[in-house]
Amino acid sequence: MRILFVIPILLAAIFQEAEAARLKDISSIRGVRENQLIGYGIVIGLKGTGDGKAEFTSKSMGRMLDKLGVKLDNASVESKNVAGVIVTANLPAFGKSGNPMDITVSSIGDASSLEGGVLLQTPLRAANEEVFAVAQGSVVLGGGKEGFTTVGRIPNGAIIERDVTADFSSRKMFRLTLHNPDFITAARTVLTINKQLGGQYASAKDAATIDIITPYSYENRGVELMATIEAVEINPDTKARVVINERTGTVIIGDRVRISRVAISQGSLSVKVQGKNPKDPPTEEKVAVMDAGVSVGDLVQALNRLGVSPKDLITLLQSIKAAGALHGELEVL
Repeated sequence: MRILFVIPILLAAIFQEAEAARLKDISSIRGVRENQLIGYGIVIGLKGTGDGKAEFTSKSMGRMLDKLGVKLDNASVESKNVAGVIVTANLPAFGKSGNPMDITVSSIGDASSLEGGVLLQTPLRAANEEVFAVAQGSVVLGGGKEGFTTVGRIPNGAIIERDVTADFSSRKMFRLTLHNPDFITAARTVLTINKQLGGQYASAKDAATIDIITPYSYENRGVELMATIEAVEINPDTKARVVINERTGTVIIGDRVRISRVAISQGSLSVKVQGKNPKDPPTEEKVAVMDAGVSVGDLVQALNRLGVSPKDLITLLQSIKAAGALHGELEVL
């Protein structure tokens, strides 16, 4: 079994050239986000795979039929063709009344399958209990009978009932939040935005927050301003880090991670990272000697060629980190 390793390109200094990313891909605008909606509904039309005697489902059916003018002596209805479900959706940041959106339907009772079911009209509420959308439609099971049959989706299954209000175009200030807080990335972002706008309009409040004052030339044109800023390309910087997934034997390595002079011995393996001084005494090794300051990627490649197992590699990296010779973060998933 060979070890999979990936060495992404990391950045060293503020003005160092590297692969750039659009600002819209590494940050978000404060206040511009999706909102989660949730609701309780009933799926009907199932082929004997519903909840059966679930109390909440039978009572819900009884109340629904009563509202439709069907009077029953017993307020509850028992049927294996009906299932109680929770409906969830993400309301877009600038959702407008009448726009459709996808929804997810999940069984909460003992139904074995929602296949072929139809969701009845279900109001969807936000965290403040206000209704923002109404859902209804035929449930689609992406995995079919062999997949998760108690969870389905309804494409365009909900209709937004009210606008998500936001006074965006006339804002006097915008705030950007970096997805991965980093002081170097924040500093680069400020310098690049100010250069793009031709003035001192952007400032960093911390490693993740960047405030932008609306220039006079963009007054009441917030959409155009954000379109300009989001298209700016930034060279993001990240910490030196090694990420290990013990379950799959995958090692993700940043090329800024370095190893100090260290000797390693485990079982039949012996590795020595020595200084670059040619006068250093030679050593008998079963693996080629590597100079001090080599990257973890170099070490992994050397061990990988010798058929070192993922388990041994992970143990070696953890031991090197414990010895203080691995300069960077070590994260084990």
